[in-house]
Amino acid sequence: MTTAVAAPFRFFSLQVVRTRRLGPSLVRVTFAGADLHAFHSDGRDQSLSLFLPHPGQPEPVVPLELGDGWWQGWRELPDGIRAVMRSYTLRALRRDALGHTAEIDIDFALHGVASGAAPAGPASRWASRATAGDRVLLLGPALADNRAIRFRPPEGTGLVVLCGDETAVPAATAILESLPAGTRVRAWLEVPHAGDIQDVSTEADAEITWLVRHDGSPMAVDAVRAARLPDAERPYVWIAGESGQVKALRRHFVTERAVDRRRVTFVGYWRQGMTEEQLRAAE
Repeated sequence: MTTAVAAPFRFFSLQVVRTRRLGPSLVRVTFAGADLHAFHSDGRDQSLSLFLPHPGQPEPVVPLELGDGWWQGWRELPDGIRAVMRSYTLRALRRDALGHTAEIDIDFALHGVASGAAPAGPASRWASRATAGDRVLLLGPALADNRAIRFRPPEGTGLVVLCGDETAVPAATAILESLPAGTRVRAWLEVPHAGDIQDVSTEADAEITWLVRHDGSPMAVDAVRAARLPDAERPYVWIAGESGQVKALRRHFVTERAVDRRRVTFVGYWRQGMTEEQLRAAE
C-alpha cells in the first residue's frame, strides 16, 4: 500500500490500544501503530481524517493505492463498503525514548449514544464499542507545523478567548494545556452533561466556564454576550463546534465587540441536521 499523499500529510495504519470513558458524552480512544513514528504534530487543534470500518468489517476499506488519487478512488468504492471518513482533532500524543510518536489520543463525542435523542452516527457508534485491536486508518501530518493546525495567536496577543461545544472540547483543552504561564485566557466550553466537565491542567491564567445544556445553562453565544472580558489591546479569539453557533459567536466578536476579524479563528466541526457526507457535499 502506498501511504504518501500531498505533503506534509500521509496515511497511518493504526490499532486501538485502549479506551476510557471521560463522561456520558465523551470517550477517549488511544491508538498505536508501527508507522506512527513518522507522525509529527505540534498538537493544539491539529485536524485529522479518520477512516473507520462498517460493522462486520475487520478493517476500513480503502483503495489499494493511497497515492495522490486516493480521494477519487475512495469515492468510487460502493456505498456501505468504503470506509467511513470523519474529521477529528488530536487530543494528545506520547513519544518513546527516541522521541518518536508512540501513541495518540482522539476524543469522540458520542452524539446520540448516551441520550438516544437523535440517531447515533457511525463514528459515535464505532467509538462507543471500540476495543483493543480494532483497526483504523488515519490521514495525519508528517510535519509538525502544518496547515491543519488553526490555533495561531499573533505575537503580542493580550488575551486568548476560546469557545466551543463538546466536539471542540478536545482541541480547546489541548490548547489550554499548551499555553505558557502568564497567558490570559477566558474560555467557554459547552457540554451536554455535568459529568462531561473535565479537569484541565494549565499554567495559563485561565478562567474556564463550563456550560451544561441539560442543567439549563445558556447557549455559549448568550453566555459570552453577557460576560465582561478582561481589558486587552490585542485579543485573539478561537471558536469551534457546530457551524451555526460558530457563525453566531464570530458575528458577536467582530460586530459587537469590534475584534479585528483577522484575529478570530473559527471552524465549523459539524452542522445541526447534517451528516459529514452532506456537509462535505454542500461545501
